[in-house]
Amino acid sequence: MSTNQFHLRRACMEDAPAVTECVHNAFRHYIERIGREPGPMRMDYAYEIREHQVWVVEQNGRVIGALVMCIKEEGFLLDVIAVEPFHQGTGVGRLMLEFAEAEAQRQGFDSIYLYTHEKMTENQALYKIIGYVEYDRRFEAGLARVYMRKQLKQKG
Repeated sequence: MSTNQFHLRRACMEDAPAVTECVHNAFRHYIERIGREPGPMRMDYAYEIREHQVWVVEQNGRVIGALVMCIKEEGFLLDVIAVEPFHQGTGVGRLMLEFAEAEAQRQGFDSIYLYTHEKMTENQALYKIIGYVEYDRRFEAGLARVYMRKQLKQKG
């Protein structure tokens, strides 16, 4: 899937280092705010590519965005969405969010959920604007998380 100068494609094992770098660049600025590395910075992206649905956005052959989705007991999880800082605000994140929602629907889900750290308030505000509603707060893996869900429009 391509739009403008961006190309969205399924990640392959060779993408694991680039996905890791993208995620680290996107989340690094939160370390000071939350007092430790955010959860996405601690993930093994080779494992994620092997076991879950990982997609990348490329520009000129370089990974500038990464998306990790998986199916859990609670439904279709948008686990990680990361955009290289230089490309934030250019539509890469929107492309991945819209794709994740379409994938959830394509795979038979009527909603999609995610979680973010409670101190990542700008993320929570963005998610609320695009239709996500907070439904829980949990302390997991040493992190205070805000869970949000979005109902998806029914097809037809």
